[in-house]
Amino acid sequence: MSMDYPSLAEAEARDAADPLYAWRNRFTLPEGVIYLDGNSLGALPTATRALMRDATDRQWGEGLIRSWNDADWIGAPRRVGDKIATLIRAAPGEVIVCDSVTVNLYKLMGAILAARPGQGRTILTESGNFPTDLHVAAGIAAQHGLVLDACQRGEIADRIGPDTALIVLTHVHYKTGERFDIAAVQALADTHDVPLIWDLSHSAGAVPLNMAADAARFAVGCGYKYLNGGPGAPAFLYVAGEALEFLGSPIQGWMGHAAPFAMTDDYAPAPGIERFLAGTPPMLSLLALEGGVDLMLEADRDALWTKSQALFNFLIQLMAARCPQLELITPARADLRGSHASFAHPQAWPINRALIDAGVIGDFRAPNVLRLGLTPLYLGFADLWHAVDRLAAIMDEGRWQRSEYSAPTRVT
Repeated sequence: MSMDYPSLAEAEARDAADPLYAWRNRFTLPEGVIYLDGNSLGALPTATRALMRDATDRQWGEGLIRSWNDADWIGAPRRVGDKIATLIRAAPGEVIVCDSVTVNLYKLMGAILAARPGQGRTILTESGNFPTDLHVAAGIAAQHGLVLDACQRGEIADRIGPDTALIVLTHVHYKTGERFDIAAVQALADTHDVPLIWDLSHSAGAVPLNMAADAARFAVGCGYKYLNGGPGAPAFLYVAGEALEFLGSPIQGWMGHAAPFAMTDDYAPAPGIERFLAGTPPMLSLLALEGGVDLMLEADRDALWTKSQALFNFLIQLMAARCPQLELITPARADLRGSHASFAHPQAWPINRALIDAGVIGDFRAPNVLRLGLTPLYLGFADLWHAVDRLAAIMDEGRWQRSEYSAPTRVT
């Protein structure tokens, strides 16, 4: 064993000294499972069980329709939005919780383009971005008679110019974990007077964000990853206050009306961020998300990021010593990455399947990436030690070569 390879005792000592270690007791995690996929679906907060019982038994079961007022269901999208605004350092009234990232991205793109007709012919984004972002951008481009320019990350700065109508970028790349410098890219876009939408799906709750200080004006993000809102949790949409006055949502639903219960035929948008609401909010999912957000607000965000960095460094040290066959493709510098680590290997799919069967849940991203999420609230250093130990055994024994781990027909 290499001298620079940490022992299990060292990992356990780091856990014992970790001020966040006790937080793992506030999550429901299966016995014997090491969960490294919280960047895809966050773990279940223990308190969410009671929240859901109250939401179903008392608020819905007893309150029935009255709970729209008595339990403030009607105010939940804005209420939870304001809480997320605190996490991303935006102002109250600049974030609303609604729909999905896909729908919110469509709404924001359509709203911005409608407010700036004839200003530019291209929508600029990163090739290899998360598919839904590319699909929505391609659809919007076709609807508005624009051209989608999807280029490599290193070419983006040079592509911004007078012909650019809109830029859509994911802050932390879903596959590689690479992170943009929001302030720097935003300043460049502002120099060219080009609106820029950020996708914060792998950022919110994971890395430091300060939308106000970075002068970011538009963003979307999901609630089921690091915010632990549950599968399919509602997403959020952010618009800086100064930009709200000139935007109107392209999906004019009744909840985005200035007076939804007036039931008028004509549409008048709500005066603030609520204009981006569309249909009736999914209350059970929204209340589950609120529980996850409340948990994140209670935690020390600086301590979370400090531990995320420590977990990353510990993991790559373990991987370099025990699993050198897997190539790290995530930037090692903390300011250039998010809170997951990705490794390339031609057989990443069967390796990941074998790893799951060994009780370590990571995930695979086509064509060749094993992705391991680092969630500081419920992941410890000993977890990583055991995970890499099991992975090393899989690699050494060639377990991934078994027939049951053949190539996937569908990847979830």
